[in-house]
Parts: sequence; structure tokens; C-alpha cells
Amino acid sequence: MNDLLLPARLQAALGDVYVLERELGGGGMSRLFVAMERSLNRQVVIKVLPPELASEVSAARFKKEIELAAQMQHPHIVPILAAGSGDDLLWYVMPYVRGESLRHRLRESGKLPVRDAVRILIEVADALAYAHRKGIVHRDIKPENILLEEGHAVLADFGVARAIVAARTSSTVDGSNLTGTGMSVGTPTYMSPEQAAGESNVDARADIYALGI
Repeated sequence: MNDLLLPARLQAALGDVYVLERELGGGGMSRLFVAMERSLNRQVVIKVLPPELASEVSAARFKKEIELAAQMQHPHIVPILAAGSGDDLLWYVMPYVRGESLRHRLRESGKLPVRDAVRILIEVADALAYAHRKGIVHRDIKPENILLEEGHAVLADFGVARAIVAARTSSTVDGSNLTGTGMSVGTPTYMSPEQAAGESNVDARADIYALGI
């Protein structure tokens, strides 16, 4: 998403509810912005998804899937606060986590002490078990999506990969050529075999596989 005008487009679409402050790196195919939510005077993070998903059908399907993910309330899951669309953009809003990702910790400190590694595994597994009981699969478990805040792990982007898959499927059915964009959902290093094979019936076992990796 190399649109230099994206911040201005996003700000116009958001209106005066949020004020963009700066862009964060590490968003992959999406882009992340820190913003101020005016009504509550708090910082949030707004994630803008690839523009090729923003057809009318895709936006409706995305909204439906995000609504499901937003119902989740768990101490080790970063909640979704809001979602929206406009000016051919899709986005969702989550709290600003004042910490670091597991990826950053690994890069800075190397191999974790066993006690820390076990605690993170237990907390992420607990979050996954909760989501799986609700029938929601993450599909993109990786160190970048595990955030460390006050010594605890919280899992971000829950339900978003599923929403992207749903939006892509809707658009493809509707005639849009999303299959030729080269966009994939998931991270190859942690992707389960069934995801890598492009199977449509990916279930909770894919998350467990990725967590093990």
C-alpha cells in the first residue's frame, strides 16, 4: 500500500472522531497509525487494510466478521473498539498497547528465559482456547501479533485474517479479480500446511500449529 496520500484520505474518512498523530511501522500489507480519540482523549491504533478489499460487497462482509471478533472479551486479547469504511478504505480501531511485540523482544534479547517463554505460551494458548470455543480462528499467529504489556502477553489482530478471507471470497464471487493481487493471508514461516495449500476449511488446529512453531 504505497499511497503517499493515505494519511490525508484516512483522516478525511475518519472525520473529527479521531486525529491521526503518526504512522507505526511493521504493518505488513496493512498500515498502522496512532491516533487520538477525541471524545475520550485517549490514544488508539487504527489499522488500514489493503485497498483492494474495499468493494461494496467486501466492506459489508468485513464489517460482519469484525463485529464477531469485537464480541470477544479476554484479558489476553487486544479488543477491537470500532471499525469503518470510506473513500475506498477499510479500517478498524484497537487500544494503543504501551509495550513491545514478542518479535521485538526476541530481536533485542535473543532466546527468552524458560519461565518467560512458558508464561507467554500459556497466556496465548488461553486466549486461543477462548476464541476457538467461540468458533473464531486467528489464522496469523506470529511474534509480531503477540504484544507484551506489563509482563503479560496480549494477542492482536484477532478475527482480522478471517475478515480478510471473507472479504476476498465475497469479492471473488462478485467478479473482482483479487486472486491476482498476490495477497495471501497468514505468514509463511508459521503457516500450517492446510493454509499453505490454500484450503478453505482451516480450523483451530492451524492456530495451535502456528503457536507451536
